[in-house]
Amino acid sequence: MSEPCHKDPEPTPAHSCCAPAGNFKGKTRPDILLWGSLIGCVTLYLAYFTGAVAEGWLMHMAHAVFELLNTMWWGVALGIVFVGLLHFVPQTLVVSLLGRGGSLSGILRATAAGVLLDLCSHGILMVGMKLYQKGASLGQVMAFLIASPWNSLSLTLIMIALIGVPWTLAFILLSMVIAVIAGLIFDRAVAARRLADNPYGQDTDSEAQPIAPQLKSLLADITLRPRALAAVGREGLKGSRMVIRWLLFGVLLAAAIRALVPADAFADWFGPTLLGLLLTTVAAAIIEVCSEGSTPIAADLMNRAKAPGNSFLFLMAGVATDYTEIMVIKDTMKSWKTALFLPLIVLPQVIVVAWILNFFAP
Repeated sequence: MSEPCHKDPEPTPAHSCCAPAGNFKGKTRPDILLWGSLIGCVTLYLAYFTGAVAEGWLMHMAHAVFELLNTMWWGVALGIVFVGLLHFVPQTLVVSLLGRGGSLSGILRATAAGVLLDLCSHGILMVGMKLYQKGASLGQVMAFLIASPWNSLSLTLIMIALIGVPWTLAFILLSMVIAVIAGLIFDRAVAARRLADNPYGQDTDSEAQPIAPQLKSLLADITLRPRALAAVGREGLKGSRMVIRWLLFGVLLAAAIRALVPADAFADWFGPTLLGLLLTTVAAAIIEVCSEGSTPIAADLMNRAKAPGNSFLFLMAGVATDYTEIMVIKDTMKSWKTALFLPLIVLPQVIVVAWILNFFAP
């Protein structure tokens, strides 16, 4: 990895509505959401680990926090590493690899990158926001996020074991199609000035630079010296702070819901009907789980409720309606409109596909 002195200066978007961190009239305001959620998660985790709570809803909530953090920690850790590495990758190289924003090829590249990158939904969110800050178009970032969450090698193997090869491949292909369509819609909305363009974007000349020389130059700068490794960790934590604060809050919310709503009720309530689709959509929107957590529930909807459409809907609607994702997009892009366009564009497509898939219920 490159030393910090070799990195490109991070561009600052014009018209940012937020003051730089630590520069609010000379004072630094504490991040109440981050520290409050962190204290809550650590307290409940330790309470379950030490056996301090043995019964009641608090025990179930502590167990949920313990399980969720143990499940998703590696994805978050890898996300922090990728964000730290991306900080030292020249912006011109990132944009060149993703292709030209506003084009079909650029959307296809971003979708493929999302499918191939083996991270959970929260880890991928960190990387997606960093790609936005590196100049990827809005459509590319959205396609990357939509295609990514459960389309990783590890989760694909788990899905194959749980629901079989044909259904797994069908889910992957359909999610990629939805990601491409959504990405094209987002870029078209930017072109029509209905959504704001990426303020970090580059001009056409810089995007056209050849990839090979840039890769050669970057690889020549790689070093494993402690100073460089520390810089990656520092920048990764700094760039991931916005995601981590909402992730920890999401863990607390998911734990509270798990304590009140048994997971096995899914198999009884969410069959391959219009009512089942509606309830699945509501559940996916309310229940904040990472991709690893949603996979076994989705498999249960397939195998026990005999509802392949509901299974696909639970995986994809969770991405489109994930409040952590929506809030991070809003904070990063400084726009509620952009954040809310995600469920408005993606959710109708997912519901239609899910309704069709239920006609092929086993």
